[in-house]
Amino acid sequence: MSMAKEIMGASLIDRSSFLRKQSQFLVSPFLVPLEKRRSVPLRKVVRGPTAAISEELVKKVLPLPADKAEKFKVRAVVTVRNKSKEDFKDSLVKHLDAFTDKIGRNVVLQLVSTEIDPKTKAPKRSKEAVLRDWSKKSNVKAERVNYTAEFMVNSSFGVPGAITVTNNHQMEFFLETITIEGFACGPFHFFCNSWVQSRKDHPGKRILFSNKPYLPNETPAGLRSLRENELREIRGDGEGARKLCDRIYDFDVYNDLGNPDRGIEFARPTLGGAKIPYPRRCRTGRHPTDTDMKAESRVEKPLPMYVPRDEQFEESKQDTFSAGRLKAVLHNLIPSLKASISADNHEFKGFSEIDNLYSEGVLLKLGLQDELLKKLPLPKVVSNIQESNRGLIKYDTPKILSKDKFAWLRDDEFGRQAIAGINPVSIERLKVFPPVSNLDPEIYGPQESALKEEHILGYINGMTVQQALEENKLFIVDHHDAYLPFLDRINALDGRKAYATRTIFFLTPLGTLKPIAIELSLPLSGPTSRSKRVVTPAVDATTNWMWQLAKAHVCSNDAGVHQLVNHWLRTHACLEPFILAAHRQMSAMHPIFKLLDPHMRYTLEINALARQSLINADGVIESCFTPGRYAMEISAAAYTSHWRFDMENLPADLIRRGMAVPDPTQPHGLKLLIEDYPYATDGLLIWSAIENWVRTYVNHYYPNSSLICNDRELQAWYSESVKVGHGDLCHESWWPTLANANDLVSVLTTLIWLASAQHAALNFGQYPYGGYVPNRPPLMRRLIPEQNDPEHANFFADPQKYFLSALPSGLWPPYNGSLHQQEIATLLKMN
Repeated sequence: MSMAKEIMGASLIDRSSFLRKQSQFLVSPFLVPLEKRRSVPLRKVVRGPTAAISEELVKKVLPLPADKAEKFKVRAVVTVRNKSKEDFKDSLVKHLDAFTDKIGRNVVLQLVSTEIDPKTKAPKRSKEAVLRDWSKKSNVKAERVNYTAEFMVNSSFGVPGAITVTNNHQMEFFLETITIEGFACGPFHFFCNSWVQSRKDHPGKRILFSNKPYLPNETPAGLRSLRENELREIRGDGEGARKLCDRIYDFDVYNDLGNPDRGIEFARPTLGGAKIPYPRRCRTGRHPTDTDMKAESRVEKPLPMYVPRDEQFEESKQDTFSAGRLKAVLHNLIPSLKASISADNHEFKGFSEIDNLYSEGVLLKLGLQDELLKKLPLPKVVSNIQESNRGLIKYDTPKILSKDKFAWLRDDEFGRQAIAGINPVSIERLKVFPPVSNLDPEIYGPQESALKEEHILGYINGMTVQQALEENKLFIVDHHDAYLPFLDRINALDGRKAYATRTIFFLTPLGTLKPIAIELSLPLSGPTSRSKRVVTPAVDATTNWMWQLAKAHVCSNDAGVHQLVNHWLRTHACLEPFILAAHRQMSAMHPIFKLLDPHMRYTLEINALARQSLINADGVIESCFTPGRYAMEISAAAYTSHWRFDMENLPADLIRRGMAVPDPTQPHGLKLLIEDYPYATDGLLIWSAIENWVRTYVNHYYPNSSLICNDRELQAWYSESVKVGHGDLCHESWWPTLANANDLVSVLTTLIWLASAQHAALNFGQYPYGGYVPNRPPLMRRLIPEQNDPEHANFFADPQKYFLSALPSGLWPPYNGSLHQQEIATLLKMN
């Protein structure tokens, strides 16, 4: 944001009304080199004070005739970022490049003016210049190395608006910045932050533009063709497999989540298209599988997935990501190894065993220190890991346990997490009691809920239900319609049992929420009936565990919806089309691209990693969460039935869920119905700050609506985002138009909000809350026994034991997957 302020500020100066008219200057002193200006007498003129020196001013100066133009020297200072880690191959190629650089295989730069040469009708260009001292500095160990290049230019050259770079070395390099010094009107800066590929991989010259933003219709004549050429290169032709060094952005459907060549059980339906609508992903162009020509072959870890080269993690971020992932992998590996060498079931016998995971570590907790290390193929490696960094195989204590390890059992904490936990965006004000389903009654049975007034009257402080509704005291977390269509298939999976849940909350006089009833639904068990039951707060020790089981099933439902819908779908998958279209349709010099760029960075890489190991068949999500192999179908169903771009901005979302009402007297135009709603209270402050900044930015570049309507790049970006990236829903009437400043401010603020604050709220609390499995189990293994169920007697004999057996076991992969919350948070970070 600070960089954008600098850009906007510079542009404001450039447009200053204080600049004098061109008639004041007969010769351009700004294009005469500094050392010559001292000796070349300039014709004296009378002129008023000059407030600023700008490119527009230089353009207005009468140039000298070409045959009399003065030549002078300018210098480029080029900053290249070195790799901190090099393998043997990198080191070898680096030394080869240093040697060949001496014999003329250099990095070559050329300045491109903002002006057109009147003779050639092409942009004015400097002579080519090579980077100096590459071979001498090849062994420098610094993170950044500065190189220089010198150009001779005519005084009629104008100002540089672009630089072309040709890399004649074998190895790519990361070009961070270029500063051009020597022009009288000041240095020109290029913030590149881009990989420049070897000419052997990409024969053409790489085009880099200066920091100065231009709307398409304001593009200087010398840059127009370069602007179009650069966009054509980035779009590609939609053919062939992408190489890791490419920087091509294109669209495709999600046809690479399954692996049918591995077996029919690993096949997954394609997401995207008329049958299963879904947003589009970045195209990779890999060849199809052998068994299904419509499915794209997979790339498995540790091989990298394609994303455009500049979207890949920088080394520092890669190191952070890898450390977090290693920790999660070891958490999963050690218990799995134990399971492979032990016949013990090793279900948790008490909560103290779960606590020991955090206080003692995995090996010590399981009593495997000697047994496991003796039987492993590489015992010394594991032993050294444990001795050198016990933290790698010792779980961090989740914050939910930090102050009160029994807090998770209490109803007030359960209610608090509904508005201040990891998924604070599912709760809604209850508008109708009993709640009603929107599912087809012909398929899923009666739409009416099993909840009755008598279930909740004893918990609403003497109010009638109607009175509680009218006074906005009743709230609901409703996952009924999200799960019911899939429950038959989910419950047929090994080790998974789930309900479709509804939870009713009452807003107490203290302003806190307390759960007062939970409805648990199963699919039709006959032609006219459906299995439904309602559980209410406990009255004795035994019913307390039944109540705890019901809350655990609610949390299991909520964990799946949070991960698959609110987190992955809304803040990752639905943003990807806007990011792809931004690169394809908006030049890097477009001011709106510059505004969005920091918020788009790394998202494509993160989403590709998710396709590789999180949302894929048999990946972390399928292995560890309730929906199993139907996880992404639930995500796709939510995209069709629930997702609307116009409802993704925070105020609209709060109003839709009934958590706020419009109120012009309030600071943000909304009145929250629950005052202590941290997500909304803090969120509105952030939303407002983003919106105010975006409005100022947009109004600067688009002082009238016609500029927005006539901005071909902006309109092409939004059109392609909707019609291609979200093509399955492009005909919906709720899509906002892009006709004026308010439209643009709303769209941009929503995208920035989703990529930053919304994502943070849904991502960074995963391990603090989900790391302790009893608080937020990712799946359940048992239903609550009915009276005629053989398990009913076992439950009443030892309800705590039954509760623990309903959770994922200590060695079963889904249990470790719940502690994969740390890996999920690491994979799906978006900075």
